[in-house]
Amino acid sequence: MNNRKMRFATKRSALGLALLLAVVLAPNVGWACACGCGVFDVGTGLMLPEGPGGIVFVDYDFQDQNHNWSGTSSAPNANNDDKEIRTHFVTVGLQYMFDRSWGVQVEVPYDERYFKSTGGPSGTDIVAVNWASLGDIRVEGVYTGFSPDMSTGINFGFKLPTGDYTREDALVDIDRDTQLGTGSTDILLGGFHRGNLPGNNGLTWFAQAELDLPVVTRNDYRPGIELDAAAGIYYKGWFLRRVKITPVAQVIGSERTSDEGANAAHPIASGYQRIMLSPGIEFDMHPVSVYADFEVPVFQDFHGNQVVAPWLLKASVSYRF
Repeated sequence: MNNRKMRFATKRSALGLALLLAVVLAPNVGWACACGCGVFDVGTGLMLPEGPGGIVFVDYDFQDQNHNWSGTSSAPNANNDDKEIRTHFVTVGLQYMFDRSWGVQVEVPYDERYFKSTGGPSGTDIVAVNWASLGDIRVEGVYTGFSPDMSTGINFGFKLPTGDYTREDALVDIDRDTQLGTGSTDILLGGFHRGNLPGNNGLTWFAQAELDLPVVTRNDYRPGIELDAAAGIYYKGWFLRRVKITPVAQVIGSERTSDEGANAAHPIASGYQRIMLSPGIEFDMHPVSVYADFEVPVFQDFHGNQVVAPWLLKASVSYRF
């Protein structure tokens, strides 16, 4: 994965800086009425590269979009034909640093989606469909040669149109923004920085961001541009026998612009801004690590009417070699 992540007065100012970075780098999150999937690719500061070698990982991400939202507040469910979009994301990935400057990262997702909307023979029935498929593969280069400790890096690459974007069902119309794939080839560009807080206290702060820019599209549909970012701190001073326990506190934010094109079913109901608070924890039994966090929105501004998730879940198992 890319990322996958003092005295009292100094601690407070550093945390304030992390919060400010999150707001500046990503004042928003969105993905039409489907999902802001890129949000799962930031906020894993613990897995940022620290030396030559590799990491293989399996990520599990979950969100259940089951409530209608418009602007900055909740809205009646009757205002939206879509009622629920529940998605399980499973991603197998590899990050390998050839030396202290250059590396590569590949992520292969497989997603399952449950979609409940208005349709059926009458066009007004509440119907549901469930399907699963390969998602959009991400391939990126990583450069960390700015400093000897690899504390600053950039990532750059592509999201490939490998996911299913043509799913059809007799009972309900599955819009392009609800498909598991976008059908587009996207440029990915991001960066990260981490540093130790002053004092011998085991606290590390990090900031991370990634831009997803569609450049080659299909069938007159252009998904919105997405920016996701995270900033936070983690503590590496707890041990239980040979297990290192690392709590994490972070802010995650994203912005997605509205979809475009004749096949953008809901151009005025796509795109949004969101900021989330996300406590997390890692258990490191080198070379194996287990990480999980829980993400709760504290600010949301959705264009039009869109179904949203009240919380998101991220979990990861990784092996370093």
